[in-house]
Amino acid sequence: MALADDGSYESVICVKPEVHVYKIPPRATNRGYRAADWKLDEPAWTGRMKIISIGKLAYIKLEDKNSGELFAQAPVEQYPGCVVEAVTDSSRYFVVRIEDGNGRHAFIGLGFADRGDSFDFNVALQDHFKWVKQEGELAKEEASQSTAPKLDLGFKDGQTIKISIGNIKKKDPGAKSRPMGSGLLLPPPMAKGAVLVSPPGGQQSPPPTQSNTASLLDFGGPVPAALPTADLWGDFTAAGASSSQDTAKGWVQF
Repeated sequence: MALADDGSYESVICVKPEVHVYKIPPRATNRGYRAADWKLDEPAWTGRMKIISIGKLAYIKLEDKNSGELFAQAPVEQYPGCVVEAVTDSSRYFVVRIEDGNGRHAFIGLGFADRGDSFDFNVALQDHFKWVKQEGELAKEEASQSTAPKLDLGFKDGQTIKISIGNIKKKDPGAKSRPMGSGLLLPPPMAKGAVLVSPPGGQQSPPPTQSNTASLLDFGGPVPAALPTADLWGDFTAAGASSSQDTAKGWVQF
């Protein structure tokens, strides 16, 4: 691939080492050219054929096998077209319109020794102009997209959006909020006659709060007497002394 004089890239798309050029008679009818009318055993020139592409154009170049000197060339703007035309009686021969660059042109016969070479020649031209067509369609799409008005999806000044989310109940503004407990449970009421035991460390737990159960079960019975506040060891001593006196009296009476 090379850079052409006009700034486009020059790409070689097909090369055949041997082709034959024939002088052809003028077209007799509108039915097309026939290779049988040519002197196929006496070609006017034999050399190398090369097809190059420069931009949208394809050039068929006929060059000398050894020196590479240009014998003739044919610029092709479209295919199939008037520049390259297949004959009616063979797939190995074509009629090509060559130009000298000064506005003059002539028609020559181009033949391939092998059918595979003529097939490659045909396919190379078809693929090039298929690519040219696709590039043209792509350019039209890009041009239409660039001229089309762009969709503005931005918010305007003061514009808002409302989003609705289902399965969510709104809170009644008139309903009072339910107080939440502190999570602490009160200790159960202590049974009557229970003795508090001091925890390790010498600190006593505060006395339990008096339950209202006693007032609920009070049916008018006698109020229990208050617990004696005297020293327990003093009562035990007094009781022991009284028993000793009674025993002594018994011994005396006996």
